[in-house]
Amino acid sequence: MAKTSMKIKAARPQKFKVRKYNRCPICGRPRAYYRKFDMCRICLRKYSSEGKVPGVIKSSW
Repeated sequence: MAKTSMKIKAARPQKFKVRKYNRCPICGRPRAYYRKFDMCRICLRKYSSEGKVPGVIKSSW
């Protein structure tokens, strides 16, 4: 889990554009972020298996 201070720091507008980085709004994870779904891979897997992400189904073969 990300520290609360890091979440707040990421949410503030940055002084320079190159300093901006994406962070998962649910858990605050800075890495493995999917822009298309606006969440990290762990939250994406959790919510898609629960059926909360529209258009995403679990593959099985």
